[in-house]
Amino acid sequence: MAIGKKCPECGSVNLFVNRDKGEVICKDCGLVVEDKMVDFSQEWREFESDEGEKKRRTGAPMTYTQYDQGLGTEVGRKSDLYQLGGKERNKFFRLRKWQYRISTAIERNLKLALAELKRVSSYLKLPASVEEEAARIYTMAVQRGLVRGRSMESVVAGALYAACRRHEVPRTLDELSEASNIEKKEIGRTYRFVTRELQITILPSNPADYIPRFSSALKLSPDTQTKAVEILDKAQKAELTSGRGPTGIAAAALYVSALIHGEKRTQREVADIAGVTEVTIRNRYTELLDKLKLEKEIKKTKKRKK
Repeated sequence: MAIGKKCPECGSVNLFVNRDKGEVICKDCGLVVEDKMVDFSQEWREFESDEGEKKRRTGAPMTYTQYDQGLGTEVGRKSDLYQLGGKERNKFFRLRKWQYRISTAIERNLKLALAELKRVSSYLKLPASVEEEAARIYTMAVQRGLVRGRSMESVVAGALYAACRRHEVPRTLDELSEASNIEKKEIGRTYRFVTRELQITILPSNPADYIPRFSSALKLSPDTQTKAVEILDKAQKAELTSGRGPTGIAAAALYVSALIHGEKRTQREVADIAGVTEVTIRNRYTELLDKLKLEKEIKKTKKRKK
């Protein structure tokens, strides 16, 4: 398609508009006269999957779960080897080797760390939003030099725990310790260090966030789950939750609620699901009964059964 312009190189008016690339090209000398053309045509519609791939103007979105945020390129893939001859194959390996050599230390660290982060995230069945936030926190920690002197796995676990807390996805340090094979104390220490240095604000955990997961694992009814949340609300108003672990108080509230609804579960069963000791369950249970006066409701349930 010719347009009313002249080529600054050869003076030709034989110009062509390439709308796919947004360029105005001279047909005589090949000069790109303009490469920032605005497309004023109507937006396209996609009727088949093949059409969408041809018409799409953008690539994949940026993501911190890849070491280059999804913007980098690689010299082919290993599957391409089968289509190459001997000389071309050697050239392929040489290019890949040099691409790895010119990458920075941060990029090499991120390649390994983000693979570990995806593994732990998959093991814990975390949502994509948490994985993305954890990758962002880890990337910031590497850029600030916070990983030096610490194991990569512990910083990954600490970043994941911080992301879970920020997105209110209940996961305990015990679960992260089991998934990453790092000691619970080390994860907690790294988590506090990273959040302090990066100035990440994290609100205290809400014990009610753990109720649905614990209730599902113990196979308790929705009524029991609702009552446990009510008990926790009363406990928070009575200031029984301050200074106590959220998992312990949540498990104790669920244990009390199960007794009230006649769905008896042993303290050992509840403690195993919550990742706390039976002593913790017993202590929190006693506090809830004494302060909230729940003994009457439990006695009513026992009388009804008789």
